[in-house]
Amino acid sequence: MLNITKTMDGSKAVYNLEGRLDTITAPDLEKSLGDELGGVKELVLDMEKLEYISSAGLRVLLSTQKVMAKQGEMKLIHVNDVVMEIFEVTGFTDILTIE
Repeated sequence: MLNITKTMDGSKAVYNLEGRLDTITAPDLEKSLGDELGGVKELVLDMEKLEYISSAGLRVLLSTQKVMAKQGEMKLIHVNDVVMEIFEVTGFTDILTIE
């Protein structure tokens, strides 16, 4: 299960992700992001409560990064050790802005 909480502040969007970003929940995040990214200049994904990310979740992050690279910036914050290890193993630490 994945809980997504969105906060909009002008052209900045903050998404708080809680739970598991996997094959079942990745389409929910993809749809939510797809519906909301128009006009967004800064996208922040807060992963403090994200327990797990699968390849399906990584694909959503990669496609979102490509969109945001054209219209602004995307950054990930509060990434825990488990998720960070997945980013490191897959090389996503070189692709994504992680703070």
